Amino acid sequence: MFGHDLERVPPHRIASLGVGYCPEERGIFASLSTRENLLLPPLLRTGFRGLSLDEIDALFPNLKERANAPGSSLSGGEQQMLALARILRTGARLLLLDEISEGLAPVIVQALGRAISALRDRGFSILLVEQNFHFSAKLADDFYVMERGRIIEQFARDDLPHRREQLARLLGV
Repeated sequence: MFGHDLERVPPHRIASLGVGYCPEERGIFASLSTRENLLLPPLLRTGFRGLSLDEIDALFPNLKERANAPGSSLSGGEQQMLALARILRTGARLLLLDEISEGLAPVIVQALGRAISALRDRGFSILLVEQNFHFSAKLADDFYVMERGRIIEQFARDDLPHRREQLARLLGV
């Protein structure tokens, strides 16, 4: 997709290649409104069209309803939606999502799952780091199980039914 070995690209240049990072801690601006948070990010580079505000509103109706609310008044789930929506405004095509479902109500986790599916269907590449296997199992095409920072298992979605017992042991379920 990028034609670059990202190990050799200086960190401050990676975003300009179309990579967006949604951190676990969200990093929204609490004193700005939801809409102001969405207007803040710059476009990554010419030729990368970010999602319009109308597209963001369709993907995250909660954010449209809370457009004028300060970031500090948003629920944790709304803040997570806003953090994801903000990187979508930049034009990033590779999304790095870190623990996007952590600590959120099930209804919000489901809404985020629908949004991630819609983004994948629109051609976004998504790297989802997630401890909630039941959430990620519905979204992923490929799985990498990590333990202490090392990949210990790797398999495709088609292999999932054959790996259930092994995964139950690995995940302690």
